[in-house]
Amino acid sequence: MTTTALIFDMDGTMVDSMPAHARSWDLFRERHHLQLSVDEILNRTTGRNGIECVRELLGDDVPDDKAQEYINRKEADYREIFAREFREVTGFSRFARTAQDRGLKIAVATAGDRNNLEFVLARLDLARRPDAQVRGDQGLPGKPAPDIFRKAAQSLGAPPAECIVFEDAPFGIEAAKRAGMRAVAICSTHSAPELAGPHVLASVRDYEELMNKNFLESLHA
Repeated sequence: MTTTALIFDMDGTMVDSMPAHARSWDLFRERHHLQLSVDEILNRTTGRNGIECVRELLGDDVPDDKAQEYINRKEADYREIFAREFREVTGFSRFARTAQDRGLKIAVATAGDRNNLEFVLARLDLARRPDAQVRGDQGLPGKPAPDIFRKAAQSLGAPPAECIVFEDAPFGIEAAKRAGMRAVAICSTHSAPELAGPHVLASVRDYEELMNKNFLESLHA
């Protein structure tokens, strides 16, 4: 099957940011007196856009402006924490550069907002920026809805069947399936069985493992 584009989730897929997100959600939990564990919060919010996250945790009646205020504070906490310990998922930058050198188009499709995406891109060692960027603050529903991935493919001018999604979370794997795309499971935060599916081509710890398997060489771009 022809492959012309690779679409990457960001948190836990491009960068090893989920521990920093967990700590910022812990601050959110304390601030809003939530009787939920951080693991429960992560399970309920991963893949959702910011306003969806707030309403999932605090109720559907939170007004837009308040929900945005709350999530902005949470994400500012995250960036402050992650700036001190920033790290990519091993091998990501080299994998992305190699893919682009082979003529593949690259997109980021994240439920995160503009500030978080720019924060990450400024710190990664990429030869050039992704060809397309789609975010959760652009009015699209979060995963497992397929809209973010479909918009990324549209922005790249690539049919869904020619796209491979890279994801670390079950909602993202499901969103790729709903979008009609194949997927690669990056097992940085979940196990391979949790990220399984008939459309999943490979399950790996990181991009070094994927490159050692000659994954890019196996694609017919």
